[in-house]
Amino acid sequence: MVVRLDGRCFHRFSEQHNFEKPNDDRALGLMNKCAEAVFREFSDIVIAYGQSDEYSFVFRKDTNVFTRRESKIVSTLASFFAASFVFHWSEFFPTVTLLYPPTFDGRIVLYPSRDNIRDYLNWRQADCHINNLYNTCFWKLVHSGLTTADAEKKLYGTVSSDKNELLFTQFDTNYNDLPQMHRKGTIIIWDIAEGGQLDCNSSLTSTPSATIITSGTEAATLTTPITGSRKRKELVQLHDDIIGDAFWCDHPRILCE
Repeated sequence: MVVRLDGRCFHRFSEQHNFEKPNDDRALGLMNKCAEAVFREFSDIVIAYGQSDEYSFVFRKDTNVFTRRESKIVSTLASFFAASFVFHWSEFFPTVTLLYPPTFDGRIVLYPSRDNIRDYLNWRQADCHINNLYNTCFWKLVHSGLTTADAEKKLYGTVSSDKNELLFTQFDTNYNDLPQMHRKGTIIIWDIAEGGQLDCNSSLTSTPSATIITSGTEAATLTTPITGSRKRKELVQLHDDIIGDAFWCDHPRILCE
């Protein structure tokens, strides 16, 4: 089960709050913070993926959250995410006044297999790349003096190779050198610290024991029995490629759920 949340009218919201273009790390950090809050609140979530103003939460296949009532699940996640956005706003925008409450819409899609889940996440990351490449080119052109209409006209009909060439030749920018969070989005998972393997049958539900800060990113540390021993788990943010097989080989237990 996948629950996807999207910011409603966030184009206007970002303009009225003067978000940096094409990417505002404060806004992305706030979105990630809200996603972590949702992750902690609902123990049946096994992976989340976010980019721009959207986040997707994948629940365990056998989840019985709210007895699987669609309206209850969507309304609760959307309201909790929006409330977290307001609650944490000042941490990321300390000098910017929140002019009005943000809203998020949501939907649920039931996918029958692990392959379908991977296909869905692949699609969202591919969408992140396509949109970010376009937006990077667009705002480079606008910041160089073109009007938005002229920038759109210049990019009309271009493919990825054209946009990469434009960035490199006109702006001395190698797209692959841009921050991975902008190009690949953000993945949130529970990860095992201090080594060890997680049995596919083990639960992700446990009681928090501490909170630690790792490389400037908040991570919740939990202790839970795993294959007969107690292992420390951390909530981590990654900016990896999830279209290929490497990520899933490194984290096989996600699709076990």
